[in-house]
Amino acid sequence: MPWDVRHDKGVWLPQIGWWLDARQGVARSFVTHAHSDHIARHHEVVCTAPTSLFLRERVGRRKLEHILPFGHTEQLTLDCAATLHAAGHILGSAQVLLQHQEHGSLLYTGDFKLRPGLAAEACTSPAADLLIMETTFGLPRYVFPPAEEVAAGLVSFCQEALARKQTPVLLAYSLGKTQELLRILAPTGLPMMLHPQAARLTALYEQCGMRFAPYGVFNAVRHSGQVVILPPHDRLLHLIHPRRTAIVTGWALDSSAQYQYGCDAAFPLSDHAGFDDLLAFVELVRPKHVLTLHGFAREFAATLRARGVEAWAIGRENQLDLPLET
Repeated sequence: MPWDVRHDKGVWLPQIGWWLDARQGVARSFVTHAHSDHIARHHEVVCTAPTSLFLRERVGRRKLEHILPFGHTEQLTLDCAATLHAAGHILGSAQVLLQHQEHGSLLYTGDFKLRPGLAAEACTSPAADLLIMETTFGLPRYVFPPAEEVAAGLVSFCQEALARKQTPVLLAYSLGKTQELLRILAPTGLPMMLHPQAARLTALYEQCGMRFAPYGVFNAVRHSGQVVILPPHDRLLHLIHPRRTAIVTGWALDSSAQYQYGCDAAFPLSDHAGFDDLLAFVELVRPKHVLTLHGFAREFAATLRARGVEAWAIGRENQLDLPLET
């Protein structure tokens, strides 16, 4: 019997009674990482130790928590075992590999990134019969430039702004992207200030053993001469004058990103897999079937089918690939 996979407020696996990244409070859910669109107040969760720390900061303690290290297999039910594997998205982000006696193996990636990063564990790619994968950047135009090239651009942006007596402001999410930026900019010795929430989360990274160059918490009076890292659309931005702003996101690959975000520059630094990495990941996992989720899920599933892989988007209307008559 194949896996029964349903999608509503997350991915629901009724055969074992567990959710994957449920977005509303449920009885039992795996939590792959602690970004706000993947968490809720659940009764029972399975996650990694760093994700547990981030969840306590964001939603408080859970009633029942199973913390698993990467590569450790735990019996989830009488006939199903679970193993967490690094996803490369942010610190502690995990993929879920389920091994069921009757249904075979299922790998759920959550958000993942195959490219190496500076503030997350390296992604792994265990084999599985069924792959449920995130496809945020599932179109051919989303192939990210080399990390060294993006880092050099960020450093130049900050140095040039400071030379002009402007405050460089990098707009990036507080969990994951901020810590990556801290490590990218560390060799420059530039002084850095973080949004208060980002500073609290960075302290949790440090509790997990990750080290950063010195940084301060944003101060509206003493930010001159500092590189400031804030979340996009944060109200503190209006306290900084004169300033030069840059959005740091994978969507910077779109030519309109700089104008959509109202910034002076846009840098394509992402903690998600690009189109080329999505294809490479499928080849590494070697699944019999693929279900795609998020972003350009329908389009990427069609790409896989054109390559001979049975693939369908979850929760989307899939367009059948019918040959045209000539």
